Amino acid sequence: MQKEYTITVYTEDRIGITSRITVIFTRRGINITSLTTAETEIPGVYKFIITVLSEKEKLVKIVGQIERLIEIHRAFVHEEDEVVYQELALYKISTKALQNGNIELLIRENNARILTITEDYFVLEKTGHQQELIDLQAKLAPYGLIEYSKSGRVAIIKWSRRFHDHLKELETQRPDNLKQATYKEHTEVSAEEESI
Repeated sequence: MQKEYTITVYTEDRIGITSRITVIFTRRGINITSLTTAETEIPGVYKFIITVLSEKEKLVKIVGQIERLIEIHRAFVHEEDEVVYQELALYKISTKALQNGNIELLIRENNARILTITEDYFVLEKTGHQQELIDLQAKLAPYGLIEYSKSGRVAIIKWSRRFHDHLKELETQRPDNLKQATYKEHTEVSAEEESI
């Protein structure tokens, strides 16, 4: 059965790694609905957070293929209850809407905040789950919503402490190249992965 899953991938900072990861999903006909990446608390180690709608069995195989890439430290598939996650949305609304007292109540009820106000528009910020952000967009539409922009998912794994300890241990062993400590695990790369 198809469900929404979050995949986390810990990787080195290498040019082209994003395309090498995403092509694995593309070749299997799986659409990525959200992708965010940022450096972790360990310099040189990046975390990709990928959201997809698929079946878990397919994703377990894909994660196995991702882990065969030399630059990858680890990759995991998570169900919704295994991660703490949020998304961020910005809403640009006509300043005329502020003359209507109802919009102020709507902003407070939805725990949004005003970031900036100009003569022509103001910008709201809201963090939450995807559906909350979409619902607020629909509620703001009658007030003169000019523009809407939403980030991808940002997530923290509930059980990842042991893995983070492992990464920190690798950092102390070889701070210049974390991958050297686990390179032997990845020397057998399939021909398909080499062509990616």
